[in-house]
Amino acid sequence: MHRAVRPTFVLVALAALVPALSAQTADKRPLEIADYRLWRTIENAQISNDGAWVAWTYAQIREDDRLVVRALDSETRHAVERASGATFSPDSRWIAYRISAGVLEEERLDRADERLPASVGLKNLDTGEERRWEDVGAFGFNETGSHFWVKKRPKDGEEDQVGTDLILRHLDSDFEELVGRVDEMAFDDDGSHLAYTVDVEGGEGNGVYLVDLATGARRALDNAQDRYARLTWAEDGRSLAVLRGSKPDGSVERENVVLAFTDVTSGRPDRHELTMISGLHEGWVVSEKGNVVFADGGSTLFVGTKPQVDELDEWGDDGLPLADVNIWHWQDDRIQSQQQTQLARDKDRTYVAAVHLESGRLVHLADDRMRSVEVTPDGRWGIGFDGTDYVSDWEPAYADIYRIDTRTGDRTPVLTRQLRTLGISPDGEHFLYWKDGHVWDYRIDDDRHENLTQSASVDFTNQEFDRFGEKPPYGIAGYTADGNAVLLNHRYDIYRQPYDGGAAENLTGGFGTENEVRLRHVTLDPDDDDVDLDDPILLEGYGEWTKKEGYFQLDGDRLEALVWEDARFSTPTRARDQERFLFTVQTWQDFPDLWTADDRDFADRRRISDANPQQSDFLWGSRVLFDYTLSDGTPLQGTLAIPETYREGDRLPMVVRFYEKYSQDLHLYPTPIYRHQPNFAGLVSSGFLLMQPDIHFRIGSSHSDMLEAVEAATQKVIDLGYADPDAIGLSGHSYSGGGSAYIATRSDMFAAIAHGAAPINLVSEFNQLFVGSGQNNHGYDIYGQGRYATDPYTDFDLYWRESPISGVEDMNTPVLYLHGEADGVVNWEQG
Repeated sequence: MHRAVRPTFVLVALAALVPALSAQTADKRPLEIADYRLWRTIENAQISNDGAWVAWTYAQIREDDRLVVRALDSETRHAVERASGATFSPDSRWIAYRISAGVLEEERLDRADERLPASVGLKNLDTGEERRWEDVGAFGFNETGSHFWVKKRPKDGEEDQVGTDLILRHLDSDFEELVGRVDEMAFDDDGSHLAYTVDVEGGEGNGVYLVDLATGARRALDNAQDRYARLTWAEDGRSLAVLRGSKPDGSVERENVVLAFTDVTSGRPDRHELTMISGLHEGWVVSEKGNVVFADGGSTLFVGTKPQVDELDEWGDDGLPLADVNIWHWQDDRIQSQQQTQLARDKDRTYVAAVHLESGRLVHLADDRMRSVEVTPDGRWGIGFDGTDYVSDWEPAYADIYRIDTRTGDRTPVLTRQLRTLGISPDGEHFLYWKDGHVWDYRIDDDRHENLTQSASVDFTNQEFDRFGEKPPYGIAGYTADGNAVLLNHRYDIYRQPYDGGAAENLTGGFGTENEVRLRHVTLDPDDDDVDLDDPILLEGYGEWTKKEGYFQLDGDRLEALVWEDARFSTPTRARDQERFLFTVQTWQDFPDLWTADDRDFADRRRISDANPQQSDFLWGSRVLFDYTLSDGTPLQGTLAIPETYREGDRLPMVVRFYEKYSQDLHLYPTPIYRHQPNFAGLVSSGFLLMQPDIHFRIGSSHSDMLEAVEAATQKVIDLGYADPDAIGLSGHSYSGGGSAYIATRSDMFAAIAHGAAPINLVSEFNQLFVGSGQNNHGYDIYGQGRYATDPYTDFDLYWRESPISGVEDMNTPVLYLHGEADGVVNWEQG
């Protein structure tokens, strides 16, 4: 396979196009900034379950949204102005959407500090008839599409009251009913029953209720003046759980009773009310701030627990307000700024526990050391992570890992100081992790470890990982439906790795490696937890050096290319009930409009949207791929966007924009938008070249690596005859902003450089805090994107040498520095 389009081919091809380009460009003009507003984007694209309809929203700068619903088997189209956030009914007969007051009206209301309208529309797709509701907070369908619901927003002055009116519309019989003061609501998985809670001021009428949607029969499952929360169905639709409680005077946390109903849809459900819960730590509560989840089978309920705390009195005995004091201590596990930004999360943290309904006993699984616990689908085991001994502001997030018996709480050590895990298999029998360059399997029931890939013919390590520290694997592609193997991603191919430790089987036959094409599995049904290898499976493909993309089908040992083109394809969405697909295709010239295909071979695909027909009025251009090498022979690639007005022999001004890797964006459409960085379409339309090089990073030399690669790629384009060497500008932002600032102090190749949010002094930045997270830069600089593998106390010269400021005395390149005080990552003081 050819690695890339060769430069000589690029020159010849462009020369051959000159006569055609002259005719095409005669009636076109360059893009101006004011023109950017003309471009529309496509949002929330979706296909109905029966594959008969596609819906999407056109969004545009300072213009009202427009919902488009198009039939695929007829000429029927529906358009709704100011509509967005649409969703099809499960039976594909209806579509519901939000309706705004319009951009200008909402701006006026916002300036006047007035309440914004919140309307919802429901349209019958066959007839086009529409029904609207005002002042809506949420809406949706039940799982069969027989009912539509609308939950109203609280009225002004009633924001403290949780319950609001619920309108339940019966779509088949065309009538609706009003249920007052509903707080939470949930349909069972087959859509036959609706459960909801009522929350009224004073508590009169509070309760949890169940409605049989087929008959309309309604009954109360529980009533109390307490408040109800975390209403949850079991997956089988037979069990329902909810928490009921109130906050004692002088306490912060609500003290909840656990209520569970099994066989709830029968006439006489079994009721479990756990008031004085056996096993709950003294002084602890079952908290509505944690999730409530049934294990498979419905006999075990997982809840969040936390300690009860007393309310703080904000006033002293002398009637004066108490001081608000933050105390820093060097023994804190996190620096104070990080504690402050995470305060709300810390206050609301809960610890998972298992409630066994038959015995009425609670078993604590998590605690303040072991805060994170993953539970197997059947609820039998938990996998707990204790990272307490490894808390650090710079080291990776290691943890000791334990198997937890959810019946007893007993813990069995599994791993010590483990970094990378791959999760629990869908059947709950395997916990996979990455250690010493291999995928390991911990057999949960047997308490046994197996090195799965010790006999594999390939290394699953991601050798492209160019940061300091342990290299990760390429990851899991899925689990086989027979429960006997896991699918592992290699750099290019997909392997079936048996759980018995046998040799991994290359499912894609080495095609990926041989042709340097990355193949990845496409999950077409989000509800599928595994991959049935007896059925054909869909793969996405990406050419490492050609940048081609497309879809492949793997059927047994036969791999077939369905679509393979010089374009970028999105991951396709399949209609639930039919082999019809929705996806986008884009290139530099082609906006990512929506396409459909009526079969898995994608042979009959057709475009169904035309978002930006006005593009034909403007000069545009094309983008090509080129190769270049570093001084040590490392091969790299870059992309060059060339104006439509280019003529052979022209030497054009050029803007270089870089970050880490950009060649994968060869076919990315340059939507004109208002933003802080150079607008690619506008530059090229105005006659500039745009070049984006890939950077090859080594450990400990980030900015030097950027300098080397950027200069090498720029020189390559000059040598190819495109760029005017005296009119080349450079631009970078954040990480590459620091790189472009460094280049400004070391290179004379660029006429001017604009860098945004750039760290200028790496020594001082090492201890500066990220405004958004409160964390310092230690981990980022050592193990993260900085790639320095050390600190300035150990190697001051390295940090100073890689800092832009260390070369500023010899700098003669004009620079424009852009930054803002609201930047949550790079402190503006760095400028």
